Amino acid sequence: MKKAVIFLACAFVLTSCDLWTVQPQPFPVWTPIPSRTPGVVTPTPIIITSTPFNTLTATNTPEIIIVTPITATTAPTDTPTPTATIATDTPSPTFTPLPVQAVDVEILGCNTSIDITHGMGEVTNAYITVKNTGTVDLPNTCSLLRAIDEDREHPDKKKCVDNLPAQYQVNLKLTVDSQYQVDTIIQVDTTSNGIILLRLDKQSCKDIGLFGGAPSDVGVVKPIEE
Repeated sequence: MKKAVIFLACAFVLTSCDLWTVQPQPFPVWTPIPSRTPGVVTPTPIIITSTPFNTLTATNTPEIIIVTPITATTAPTDTPTPTATIATDTPSPTFTPLPVQAVDVEILGCNTSIDITHGMGEVTNAYITVKNTGTVDLPNTCSLLRAIDEDREHPDKKKCVDNLPAQYQVNLKLTVDSQYQVDTIIQVDTTSNGIILLRLDKQSCKDIGLFGGAPSDVGVVKPIEE
């Protein structure tokens, strides 16, 4: 019984003492938030009245460019009156090339023979080609043969053609009285109307038989062969 009284006394004391320095807050109790009264949507339109203040509204006004067409007009001109003109042709200067006298001589070869007709012993025959390489004809074209060992004058040492046209040629046979079995040095002078056009020397005139023999068209005037 005594123990029971002590236990109750202790319980009372403990309940009367404030053991918490800060009293615990009571747990919150969540309550629903009252909902708002729904707005009433009426078909009446809302009219917004303009304010007494002036407002500036920025608008982009397109710039309009007016192109005025320009009409080209020509001033009236006087109609030209045709006038008779005399057409005169101005002669253009013409250049006449200067005449050129030129020849080319080629000694084809030589051979020897005995000339009994003219009472001569051994004679030397030279075969040449005379070419008119100029721009004008050569009247009275002649070639004269000389030899270093020439004795008497042979009648065939000079041969002529009446006319050698430009760009034409002729083969000639010329003969001189020479010494027996002597290597003859010869010279050919070619003239036109007595004017010497070319002089050609040949130190040793080879045997024409080694070059195909004597030409068969001696004294024939023909175009220059290429």
